[in-house]
Amino acid sequence: MVNVIDAEQKVDKEIEIPDSVPVLPVRDIVVFPYMILPLFVGREMSIKAIEHSLNTNRMVLLLTQKDLTIENPSPEDLFSIGTVVLVMRMLKLPDGRVKILVQGLSKARALNYSQTEPFFTAYIEKVDEQKYEKLTIEDEALLRNVKGQLEKVGSLGKSVLPDIMGVIENIEDPGRLADLVASNIGLKTDQSQEILEMIDPVQRLKRVGEILTREIELLTVQQKIQSEARGEIDKTQREYFLREQLKAIQKELGDIDERAEEVKEFKNKIEEAKMPEKVMKEAEKQLKRLEKMHPDSAEASTVRTYLDWLVELPWSKSTTDNLDIKSADKVLNEDHYDLEKVKERILEYLSVRKLKEKMKGPIICFIGPPGVGKTSLGKSIARALGREFVRMSLGGVRDEAEIRGHRRTYVGALPGRIIQGIKTAGTNNPVFMLDEIDKVGMDFRGDPSSALLEVLDPEQNFSFADHYLAVPFDLSKVMFITTGNLVDTIPGPLRDRMEIIYLSGYTTEEKRGIARNYLIPKQLEEHGISSKVLKITDPGLLNLISQYTREAGVRNLEREIAHLCRKVAKKIAEGIDRFFVITVQNIHKYLGVPKFLPEEEMEKDEIGVATGLAWTESGGDIIYIEATTMKGKGSLTLTGQLGDVMKESAQAALSYVRSKAKKLDINDEIFSKADLHIHVPAGAIPKDGPSAGITMATAIASALTGMPVSKGVAMTGEVTLRGRVLPIGGLKEKTLAAKRMNIKTVIIPKRNKKDLEDIPKYIKKDMEFVFAETMDDVLKVALKKPKRKKIQKTPNNKRSSGKKR
Repeated sequence: MVNVIDAEQKVDKEIEIPDSVPVLPVRDIVVFPYMILPLFVGREMSIKAIEHSLNTNRMVLLLTQKDLTIENPSPEDLFSIGTVVLVMRMLKLPDGRVKILVQGLSKARALNYSQTEPFFTAYIEKVDEQKYEKLTIEDEALLRNVKGQLEKVGSLGKSVLPDIMGVIENIEDPGRLADLVASNIGLKTDQSQEILEMIDPVQRLKRVGEILTREIELLTVQQKIQSEARGEIDKTQREYFLREQLKAIQKELGDIDERAEEVKEFKNKIEEAKMPEKVMKEAEKQLKRLEKMHPDSAEASTVRTYLDWLVELPWSKSTTDNLDIKSADKVLNEDHYDLEKVKERILEYLSVRKLKEKMKGPIICFIGPPGVGKTSLGKSIARALGREFVRMSLGGVRDEAEIRGHRRTYVGALPGRIIQGIKTAGTNNPVFMLDEIDKVGMDFRGDPSSALLEVLDPEQNFSFADHYLAVPFDLSKVMFITTGNLVDTIPGPLRDRMEIIYLSGYTTEEKRGIARNYLIPKQLEEHGISSKVLKITDPGLLNLISQYTREAGVRNLEREIAHLCRKVAKKIAEGIDRFFVITVQNIHKYLGVPKFLPEEEMEKDEIGVATGLAWTESGGDIIYIEATTMKGKGSLTLTGQLGDVMKESAQAALSYVRSKAKKLDINDEIFSKADLHIHVPAGAIPKDGPSAGITMATAIASALTGMPVSKGVAMTGEVTLRGRVLPIGGLKEKTLAAKRMNIKTVIIPKRNKKDLEDIPKYIKKDMEFVFAETMDDVLKVALKKPKRKKIQKTPNNKRSSGKKR
């Protein structure tokens, strides 16, 4: 290397660097002056630049790329300062690349590019460094410090060539020492470029010293970590040998062998577990493997965990069902108000169970809005049957292994959550609740809903195979109860395996009963308040239900009652000792202003405004559909954030009205000379569904005929182009909404007549239901024909107009 540097000095004096040279972009390296190194050239433009330089002065300017990922860089992608090198040798490789050996001559700056095709050529300016005739004491100290730092870096494990150490001892030039050290300690590209661009040699050497200082600190910490790790390994090996020696000594003294004791304990547990024959064979097989393994091996730990799971599962442990029908009925009524269908289904199961000892557990699915008591109902069923209760939430589960478990080949493998739940219950016939079954996901890890097909199929789950256990477990005695908010999102095959029971929202009267019998006593007890201190009147409770909550269930109602109790508890804690009565007049002092105001009733019959009934997740509600006409060209405008289904209903309703224009006494010209605008108020709320067709058709017919719609009539149903009225769902909730608004007449599809049986009598009281088969039936009731004024003679032979009835 010394000879090379001498040669470089000689070359630098003899060879004159031209003003224009080819430019060779390089990716991950910065070449310093006086370096000799090989380069591999693969780009076509770079190979042409090398060939051109070999045919001329053999010189090229090496410029490093700013972004290494760019395959074809432009002049803007290169640093402006680089090194002019002399191409000493060139070798063409079989793969089309070229290997060259270059020697750095001098730093240079690319001023501008004279050509970019077929290769880069630039006008350059040589960058001359400051020459030091005599070094100061500080400079000499800096030189020695950098040399010492490089030696220390090498002693700490950094790869530094021995030849380099010999070369730097004879270098007294700060710039050359900085360049040589920087090129041999493996710096990042941006750090090397920073050093290359520093013109002052002393400042450049100082920067190299700073980098070496940080490198020494890093290497010291790295060496310390390695030393500690090596010490930990040595300690573990030493403890292993000592433990083996201790075992040998205990064996000689006749002490108890721990391994034999562990095997004996597992044998006893296997016998006590009363496993099926197939499972027992697998357990005994794994126990024999454990006997032959070293107790401290990783595989022994895996087998030990597997055996623990096998012996702790309740293979033959069951609870005795409470078959007293009256007692079960009493428990269900204690915990839940109404819900007669669900209670009847549980009592039916108990009755059959009483007659037949061995029967498969039912698989029931409760579907309903949030807060209607689906999960708490599962707990009540378990209490009524005298069984253990296990709950598992399926919301957001995307991994099939959550259901079936992981195979034992994986580190940290465990059984699925079904088997985990059975183990937690401690019996093989618990009430197992699978919450949020309509929210099961699916991704690259598998489809959990497909895994649930085996769990929830009475014909298959008697031999459920968990991947971790790899032996069948009988789930046929388990009573599975699933819950969800919507049926539509449950896959068809899974839905087919379950008996679906719908839990609709509670009426105001039902909520009042639930609050009186359950929620208020519960919250009074939780807040330490006696019923002799706080009383909520019936009107106050109804006001709380209607104006402070809007939901199908009672979750928010319980929250507001708790809020009320906290307010009263605060007053009691402040020393106010009196009887608190919550009424309609003072409830706002405790809960603030009402959060929900009821929809205003229509004051009079209006043209183009029809009252519809809608189903929402928080129960039934009414919607006013408005239609109006204006001069135009016959276009239809729909506003109010309507979904695709409602938009199609509007189109169908308009087509029906147009087809019946003559019968409705509508001038055909209006469809080409007037625009129709349909709007559903509360435009910020998205709306969709298939039950607003007849309401839209009524509003359109009213707007075009000029006949007002009766304010006391509400309707629900879908309409076809032929005018047939199709059935709908959620009739109970919609009827409740009509009753809340004092609407006495409700038009429903004729095919929904059967659903009225599910609506309590007190709701249907004072209400008239019109069963519509076609739109003619709807319009006959909904539209009011304007009454003509009658002219009659008075006794004085004067004309007077009769009063409207």
